[in-house]
Order: sequence, then structure tokens, then C-alpha cells
Amino acid sequence: MAPSPLALFASAALVAMAAAGTGAIVLQQGSQFSHPRRVGGPFAMADLDGRPVSQADLLGKPTALFFGFTQCPEVCPTTLATLTDALGRMGRDADRLNVVFVTLDPERDTPETLRAYLASFDSRIRGFVGTPDQVARMADAYHVAYKRLPTTDGAYTMEHSASVGLFDRTGRMVGEIGYGEDPARVLSKLITLALPGQCAPGGGANLWTSDGTTGACSPRS
Repeated sequence: MAPSPLALFASAALVAMAAAGTGAIVLQQGSQFSHPRRVGGPFAMADLDGRPVSQADLLGKPTALFFGFTQCPEVCPTTLATLTDALGRMGRDADRLNVVFVTLDPERDTPETLRAYLASFDSRIRGFVGTPDQVARMADAYHVAYKRLPTTDGAYTMEHSASVGLFDRTGRMVGEIGYGEDPARVLSKLITLALPGQCAPGGGANLWTSDGTTGACSPRS
């Protein structure tokens, strides 16, 4: 029997990194979250202008959702750069998507810090911030594992899940982008997410795999 989409999400590949300042990745099984059979749900955060945001702000458009922190030296900037490249290639079709970066480090990632950080990436990538409790609740709802780790210089880094979650316009999880996934596959997945049933370059993407398999699609007009 093929694994369920949720099982695939929970068993995403880990990236092996040294803990000293590299933003290592960890894995938590779904049973460790408060709603192990459901990914997504209500949350209360704020955008970079201080306006409250909730699950309702992600409905009506498909969403690509990534959690990280601005002092992450490799995983976060690499992922955001890959998303930026794909969004640029999509042009105005990317406007059909919500693309959101949620900080897991509210102590250091103020709205001003996150705004300056995201200025290096596509302007359509929005930033969400919150209190430690709000961040913890949203991470739990979206099955994102993270942990604060001390470093040898007396500071700290964050371990965190590395996948980008893909959600349809109703908030249902429909796939993921794995860390280090081929940029062409990332583009295909985002086109498939934004334009369900229409072909991305090379064919419609299977949103749950990174091995080049394709889904059914119709030629784009």
C-alpha cells in the first residue's frame, strides 16, 4: 500500500549538518503534534506591518509555506533563493499563490529584521512574526518541528523542519517541496499548485514526490 501524503510529509528526508550554527534539520513524527492526522489549522500571527494574520489570510489562494529563521546560514537562504527563482520564472502566474516565510526565532526576528532579510528575495514572499507562544502554536498546527540549540560562542541556533508545505486554496495540504529539491521540479510544483490541471514545463508535477514523476495535466493556453 502506498504511503499517505501525510506519512510522506512526516518522513521527509533529513539534511545532515553540524549543529554549530548551521540550522540543522530535525524530524518529528505526526504523533508528537497535537493534531497528528491534520496538517494546518487556526493560528494567530502578524505580518511585517503589524497587522494580525490568521488561517483565513491563506484561504482562497494556494499556499507555499516555509518556516525558518533569519540567522539560518544555509537551509533558509537556499530555500528562499530557490523559491525566488521559481516565482520569477512564473511571472504573473506567481500572483496566484500565497508564499509565506514564518520565523521560528521571535526573540531575534523582529518585523524590521525579517523585512530586511526578505528584501533579498522575491517581493511576493510574505513574512509572518509572532510571540513565542503564537509561533509554537502555528508550528504545531502545521507539523513543523523546531528546537533551540546553544552554540559554542554562547549564542544559539535553531533546528527545524526543512520542507516547504504546499496547500490548496481551501487550506488542505497537497504536497511539499523538499530541501535541496531540483529547481526545475520546484518550478513545476509551484506551477501545478497555482494552476491545477495545467502543464508545467515537462508535464504536470506530482506535488508529493521529488523523483521526476508527473501528474495528469492539460496543455497550458
